[in-house]
Amino acid sequence: MRTDIALPIRLADYRAPDYLVDHVDLDIALHAHETRVVARLAIRPNPLGQTGAALVLDGDELRLLHLALDGVVLDIAAGFATSQRLAIESPPQRPFVLEMTTQLDPAANTKLMGLYRSGAAYCTQCEAEGFRRITYFLDRPDVLSRYRVRIEADKAEAPVLLGNGNLVASGDVAGSSRHFAIWEDPHPKPCYLFALVGGDLGAIHDHFVTQSGRRVALGIYVEHGREAFATYAMDALKRSMRWDETAFGREYDLDVFNIVAVSDFNMGAMENKGLNIFNDKLVLASPKTATDGDYAQIEAVIAHEYFHNWTGNRITCRDWFQLCLKEGLTVFRDQEFSADQRSRAVKRISDVRGLRASQFAEDAGPLAHNVRPETYHEINNFYTATVYEKGAELIRMLKTLIGAEAFARGMTLYFERCDGMAATMEDFLACFAQSSGRDLTHFQRWYAQAGTPVLHVASHHDRQAQTFTLDISQTTPPTPGQPDKAPLLIPIAVGLIAPDGSEITLAAGAEHGATPAELHSGIFELSGTSRRITFTDVAQCPVPSLLRGFSAPVRVESGLRDADLLHLAAHDSDTFNRWQAVQTLALNILMRSVENIRAGQPASDQPAFVEALGAALAHNKADPALAAQIIALPGETDLAREIGKNVDPEAIRSAREALRAHIGRSLQTSLHDIYLVMGNNGPYRADASDAGRRALRNGALQLLAAGDPTMGHKLAQGQFDSASNMTDQFAALDILSRAPEHLREPALASFYTQHASDALVIDKWFAVQAMSPAADALDHVQALTQHKAFSYGNPNRVRALIGNFASANPARFHALDGRGYEFLIDAVLRLDATNPQMAARLLGAMRSWRSLEEIRRGKAQAMLQRVAAQAHLSADVRDIVTRSLV
Repeated sequence: MRTDIALPIRLADYRAPDYLVDHVDLDIALHAHETRVVARLAIRPNPLGQTGAALVLDGDELRLLHLALDGVVLDIAAGFATSQRLAIESPPQRPFVLEMTTQLDPAANTKLMGLYRSGAAYCTQCEAEGFRRITYFLDRPDVLSRYRVRIEADKAEAPVLLGNGNLVASGDVAGSSRHFAIWEDPHPKPCYLFALVGGDLGAIHDHFVTQSGRRVALGIYVEHGREAFATYAMDALKRSMRWDETAFGREYDLDVFNIVAVSDFNMGAMENKGLNIFNDKLVLASPKTATDGDYAQIEAVIAHEYFHNWTGNRITCRDWFQLCLKEGLTVFRDQEFSADQRSRAVKRISDVRGLRASQFAEDAGPLAHNVRPETYHEINNFYTATVYEKGAELIRMLKTLIGAEAFARGMTLYFERCDGMAATMEDFLACFAQSSGRDLTHFQRWYAQAGTPVLHVASHHDRQAQTFTLDISQTTPPTPGQPDKAPLLIPIAVGLIAPDGSEITLAAGAEHGATPAELHSGIFELSGTSRRITFTDVAQCPVPSLLRGFSAPVRVESGLRDADLLHLAAHDSDTFNRWQAVQTLALNILMRSVENIRAGQPASDQPAFVEALGAALAHNKADPALAAQIIALPGETDLAREIGKNVDPEAIRSAREALRAHIGRSLQTSLHDIYLVMGNNGPYRADASDAGRRALRNGALQLLAAGDPTMGHKLAQGQFDSASNMTDQFAALDILSRAPEHLREPALASFYTQHASDALVIDKWFAVQAMSPAADALDHVQALTQHKAFSYGNPNRVRALIGNFASANPARFHALDGRGYEFLIDAVLRLDATNPQMAARLLGAMRSWRSLEEIRRGKAQAMLQRVAAQAHLSADVRDIVTRSLV
């Protein structure tokens, strides 16, 4: 393996910048191939930096045309600049103005970082290090500047010109067909929040009146003809703005808030100050083109990017190691918003499903890293589930540990103390230490240790003494670079369920290891390696309900028997743990089935589980969204994670399909009744209630098709033909795509014909085929890369086809012949030359290769070594493959 890797950037090496940029004045003349950027930077030495240091500005593929310092032109041929950096060895040790002109080729910018073209529009993406692709700059988040930006373009080509902040002037350029707009942002910001958009775009407009009575103009810009598809996003934006005022006391601070939807975007969306740029799949929706899941995701991401206005923009990160400070906190905020807008219980289950599927898998593989990393080679590779989702769980734990009131006081103090700052996690936690009076040093260890902790719980009931004891201990498996882990501070929410199904009031004497506050709240803190808690006045042996509400991002090994889990599934007052009991039961059965299948025996059968599932379904029918979660079995990646080593994806799929078929046959009558009762009840509405009914109906249809394919395919065909919304049509297509060819091919052809003009719907068409269980799935996916609608240049299309095949079709991707790996690596190497971020994210599908059984493991390693042996790799892909092979 090659070792020519750049030296890592280390948190321990952080030092303040030697220079600060107080004001940035940009004049940008947009042209497809020859955009000119004139930058005037008001620079001064930083009192906290090194006196007399050279001024070194970052660049990336820049062409410098002009350079002047305080009006004195400098000879650019004298070696001041390369395409990657600009250095002035002895700058003035006083405030000065540096002026430079750079030339860009937006149309050739396939990396989609900096200034580029998306369709006919110009747009930008500057996080994390894209601003250096526009002009030379101190491209780091702790350099905060005020921006004034003049944008000029041809009026016919780009009648819409948008920037950060407020519009202060606009007009025609005399004697030409061009026009200009000047935008000024009154709030200091790091350069990664810079944005501009220029293009011929349609729009919808609205307004919002803040709690103090200010009127804010709202705009969402989209391709012409797509305006009606943005109405739900506008509604979500207005609800987000109101919620942030009531839940966190945060009022919007500009006169305008704009969103622009573009079709070529590496990420989901970007929180640029006052000008959010979105992947259009997270803005555009109509009942006939978007599923309920799409609507919920649009709502959540619109809220997430808006909430960044305070947790990310007004208060930003001191350095990229603090990425979790803005992302984890803002994910927590958008999760709370969605929980308030929809079902809190169902939202919690959905979030934990996602955390386990992505972040737990990340923690268990070679790409594991701290929530706040200590080193990185390429920051683009740390926009991960660990930073986002686990980061959000740490905020939730903090709230659990100190209580809602102290948490609210801490957030208010954070907003007051750190407004306008580039802050650190220490700055953040200090606010909560003050608001709660607690020392949070121990809690901070969560940010410094990778890996998913495991709680080991043993219980004992003493009938004579009428006590019930829990012995709880914790371990965290070793991760790369961290073989030994210190104990963490873990809040464990506990309940006791009596044999009759009632909740036992928690009580214990002082000598039994529980404080009155813990007994009152039901939340017990594990701070050391182990702890014993003994509850008194427990006459009969209860079943412990552990980690209620998923009170910490850990795995639990409780030793509960199937009978105990059945009891919890029927009686637990905690909704999450009722669902968890069913999940754990299913995992137990599936793991036994996998062992049987690998030994050449039939899959495990469990009548008691099916009976309990039917009872749980009947009990929760009044809450269809919850019932839909309960009947959704753990996924193939969940099962692989639980097995942990020598994983056989084909055996896992066989076990899961066998259990689904058994459930479908055993509960056929009740599932069919649910399918009929939860049918269409009028015009489509995207609200939580109707979405829950559709989720349960389609979940029942999936199981019916697994149990009786003839019946299920007939129902699915009827639903596909008559569906009035994308949720129902796509659910039916998913079933038909797994049916015999005479049903599958006409359905796929019909879907394509109906939606050929809508790129986002065609993404779904590619995705459903990428996840096909058919033995020839890879051949079909390879053929689809030659389809006229497929393009390696569009990230959404690549994710839909190649990304879904590699990440969501494990049995076929990990086929024994290794062809799936070869297909992925060919795609990664092809993309690395044009869009390294996309290439690196695709390669992340190999993160769990060490957990596979021996033959697959060897083939996966060989493919990763093939990547590592390439002479010319981007820093993005080099980083991922190096860490994967360590």
